[in-house]
Amino acid sequence: MKIPGGDILEDQYPYKALYLHIPFCKSKCLYCDFNSEAISSNDEAIERYVDDLILQIRAASRADLLGSLDTVYIGGGTPTHIGNKELSRLLYGLSLSMHLTPEVECTLEVNPESLTEAMVKDLFALGVTRLSIGVQSFDDEVLKTLGRAHDAAQAKRAIELAQIRFTNISVDLMCGLPGQTKESFIASLKTAVDLGVTHISIYPLSIEEGTPLHGLMERQAFAETEDDLGEYAAEMMLLAQEYLETQGFHRYEVASYAKPGFECRHNKAYWTGKPYLGIGRAAVTMKQNYDERIRMMDSQVQEELSRPEYLVEDLMLGMRMSRGVSVKFAVQVDEEVPGALDAFKELIDSGYVKEVDGRFEPTEKGWLWGNALYGRLLELA
Repeated sequence: MKIPGGDILEDQYPYKALYLHIPFCKSKCLYCDFNSEAISSNDEAIERYVDDLILQIRAASRADLLGSLDTVYIGGGTPTHIGNKELSRLLYGLSLSMHLTPEVECTLEVNPESLTEAMVKDLFALGVTRLSIGVQSFDDEVLKTLGRAHDAAQAKRAIELAQIRFTNISVDLMCGLPGQTKESFIASLKTAVDLGVTHISIYPLSIEEGTPLHGLMERQAFAETEDDLGEYAAEMMLLAQEYLETQGFHRYEVASYAKPGFECRHNKAYWTGKPYLGIGRAAVTMKQNYDERIRMMDSQVQEELSRPEYLVEDLMLGMRMSRGVSVKFAVQVDEEVPGALDAFKELIDSGYVKEVDGRFEPTEKGWLWGNALYGRLLELA
């Protein structure tokens, strides 16, 4: 066992967010390249893993790393796959090591096939405040194509179960999928809205090398090419924005829409450069002081950024938010990283950014073609 965080930086800013990684699933989806493994929910490895996770949480508490947390996010993998007993044991151990009050946003990722009514009630009682349900689609044929472990009926039932205790409920939906029509995608959006969720994240399909889906695309198993899917995804994301804004949702981040007051605070911590602590297999920790920022995995340094480099990163991450970054902050960065304001001028001239009420905000073009926007800013480093 290694104590998360470590003593690499003096006078480091306190951690504001905690991520706990559960790397187990019922089965691996065809598109998934995350650090996770398919395993029986009764496998003894799960109990051993939770034991170690609790020990690491206690060590972090003793090292005074958990005292300033605003958010907790338990992700995977599929956290609900490990079952109610192990989840309850983990949350109870967490509550003994930090102030898991209602003011702390505590999110748990959920897959529909493994959520139960008893689990919903126990999660709420143990301090979880938000559920993020991996639906991806309410179209059974699309779900089969993705290799998901649930069907549309289970996804709807999971949302209904969650609502027994929770109002802060998010669903993930994907677009640009093989065999997915615009009509199918909009129907999934409408189903989520009609079911009363308060947050929707929309992700275009990313076909990663080494995944089964990549192999299927290479063998031309689908009517669409990868370029086709990219074009369809862009069209669907525009349709999603148009529809969701008529339903009282606002886009606050490049991939996420929320009803007022239901934005994900944990994700916003990432985009606004707040230091975060990661515990568990492949969980990443980010710590910083005035001079540098360091990212670590399993106590091993993965990335070191100097102050000018992390200021540029903050500009880039800030532009993932619909509100962008303040002109005042960009001016401050320009004083230490000459050329920052010139980069924004170029991005405005290219139609990727607009200046509104003292802020640089991404335009619709900048939102859809974010790689061009983010790449230009990262060139500053």
